[in-house]
Amino acid sequence: MPQIEISIGSRTFEVACQPGEEPYLHAAARMLDTEAEALSTQIGRMPETRMLLMAGLMLADRTAGLEDKLRASEAHLQTVEKRLVATEAALGKARANPEIVEVPVIPKSLIDSFAELTARAEALAERAAIEDEPEAAAEDETVEDKTDAEAATDGKAAAEPSEAARA
Repeated sequence: MPQIEISIGSRTFEVACQPGEEPYLHAAARMLDTEAEALSTQIGRMPETRMLLMAGLMLADRTAGLEDKLRASEAHLQTVEKRLVATEAALGKARANPEIVEVPVIPKSLIDSFAELTARAEALAERAAIEDEPEAAAEDETVEDKTDAEAATDGKAAAEPSEAARA
């Protein structure tokens, strides 16, 4: 069994460990030494046993806090895993039974028929407009004749004073 020298709080200790555990023992000793140095800075000189006890308690407190965080993280992980399983099940169900969405499509033949009807309607509208032009011109002339006649009548009325104005 290897014997290792470690330093904690400016004091040296010789400790035995299993072969291959040396790096872990050195890491643990560094953590304990860090806590012991913090204690001696805050409190000052104290007996070795008290310093080791306080440093050990501080490390135990830090470990307990980390264990609480670990438990909370594990609980959160379980919740996330349950949600993942439910999501995967829903996805598998959706893939097995995909929702069919019908999109209305107008057949090409119907579009062509509408285009032909539109062309016919426009041609009829143009023909009707051409046939109505002489009648519309005659109506326009009649309206112009009436307007001229009304203007002439108004002109005579303006030229001749009314009987009331003569008296």
